[in-house]
Amino acid sequence: MPGRWQERSSSTSLKSGDENPLKVPDQIQRLLFHRGFDDATSWGELFDPKLGSMKSPWALRDMKPAIDRLVEARLNQEKICLYADFDMDGTSGLALALDAFRQLGYQNVRPIQPQRLTDGYGFHDFIVEELARDGVTLILTIDVGITAVKACVKAKALGVDVIITDHHQPGPEKPPAIAVINPNQGDCPSGLGYLCGAGVIFTLIRALKRALADAGVVPESALNLKSLLDLFTIATLTDMVPLVEDNRMLVKHGLRVIEGSRRPGIQALLKKLNLQGKELSAQDVAIRFAPKLNALSRLETGLRPLDIYLAPDALAAEALVEQVLSQNSERLDLQAHGEAVAFDLLKGWPHGDFVLLSSREFHRGVVGLIATKVAGETGRPTFIGAEDAEGVVVGSARVPQGSPVSVLEALNAAAQALQRHGGHPAAAGFEFLLGRKDELIGGLARHFAGLDLTREMVLDHDGLLRLGDLNLGLLRWLDALGPFGVDFAVPLFAFENVILDNVMPLRGGHQKWILKDPATSVKVDALYFSPPPGLSVKPGCVLSVLGEVQKNDFRGSVKPQILIRDYKVPSSHPERGASPGMSRLVDDRP
Repeated sequence: MPGRWQERSSSTSLKSGDENPLKVPDQIQRLLFHRGFDDATSWGELFDPKLGSMKSPWALRDMKPAIDRLVEARLNQEKICLYADFDMDGTSGLALALDAFRQLGYQNVRPIQPQRLTDGYGFHDFIVEELARDGVTLILTIDVGITAVKACVKAKALGVDVIITDHHQPGPEKPPAIAVINPNQGDCPSGLGYLCGAGVIFTLIRALKRALADAGVVPESALNLKSLLDLFTIATLTDMVPLVEDNRMLVKHGLRVIEGSRRPGIQALLKKLNLQGKELSAQDVAIRFAPKLNALSRLETGLRPLDIYLAPDALAAEALVEQVLSQNSERLDLQAHGEAVAFDLLKGWPHGDFVLLSSREFHRGVVGLIATKVAGETGRPTFIGAEDAEGVVVGSARVPQGSPVSVLEALNAAAQALQRHGGHPAAAGFEFLLGRKDELIGGLARHFAGLDLTREMVLDHDGLLRLGDLNLGLLRWLDALGPFGVDFAVPLFAFENVILDNVMPLRGGHQKWILKDPATSVKVDALYFSPPPGLSVKPGCVLSVLGEVQKNDFRGSVKPQILIRDYKVPSSHPERGASPGMSRLVDDRP
């Protein structure tokens, strides 16, 4: 999608005489100033954060009644249910909690997740009834439940206590649970609103270990909290929450924990993806590793991501990972078919401010991925729905990367035509009856007609580089500065007036470009994922490229490469009609 490039604003520089004890090079200094780190004395903590500086878990509202009840349940060895959402955040949080509760001596813990396609999202009252019949006396939710008033009322009537842990936005009525732990409820003073669902349960477990140890119920060595950071990190990166403060610190350490994870399933998947034994980046986990697991919950074929996390040994894990990769291939096929159907339907779509498409040919498990693709190609907020035989349409909404538009506000404005909806400004889920489709389109059209959508898309970058600036030293500094993600963006650099030396097609419609510096003849590989339709640039042309600087580690040989995010052809060039495009990012939301 076209956009204007601009260097991130920064008026700060290291003054003459100021100390630079880490010998940070000029380009990395400029990047730090762009992100507000204008004091060189703070850079040590940025490059080497200490886990001891985490915020106190007791700052979360309702933590004390939650911990008191969980300590009581541990002393009495009550039957507890851990009820988690089905996405990668909820699943990772569930595996994390199961591991922690086992190490803390809980003996009667049952995990449960609703099914994406059959049960749908939420903490459901009918499952509460099943749990009560099974003798469960305490339900602890993970990444779900903040709006589940009905389920909590049912639990209370059946004599089952509920502790809710969640991070989603609360509804108008607070659920009647014995404790509601959510840093995003308005009266929570913790300042931990950036945590994902797994982050909230990890914070609760920190408090629980402390309480059990202080009470003499377990020894200090009962739980190694750092061993849980592989699961925390996968959840944090896939849920696309801000990588700031505790999140950034824990993910930085968690990436190293993933590399040496004691979980056979994680190691088997790393091995299959040729990531085992390599130093992982946040992008490796978010784009290469996690989507393979997420395909399991999208397709709902029996094998779950939780099964991979809980694989008992290497042999079992390898067999499960073979199924994972097979199902991921199926997901890719369903996604490709859905995208083709969507772009065909788009030809007859009359509205210029947004896109809403529905079809029986869309699989419910991949509507979010299709919406991401269409939003990226059209530059418009996109709503994609899968129709079923009963006329129910379940869908996902996405905005183009960098767009200020909120699809959640749009759905709120058209709520009268919906059965249900929820989510975040950039990604939301919804459900409506097919007979009310025109009503929904009308409501969305009125909403978008009232917005100023003329603002030009701007792609911020971290300055100009020459191809010859790309070396292993720069890669080491970028690795040390990571992890990168939401609110701590992956560095983007502009490379102006380089020669496109060669173009090679890759599997899946992607391309590999060879870029050459006309002054020095230095050549660098550049990967272009999901280039826009009709791409017409040819070898020999002069262009400018905006991209990430990455490490290409192939058979032990490490060299820099560029991941193309956008490109432009100078106005004097005969092929200026080429259309810039954005690379596809991981999408793990409903």
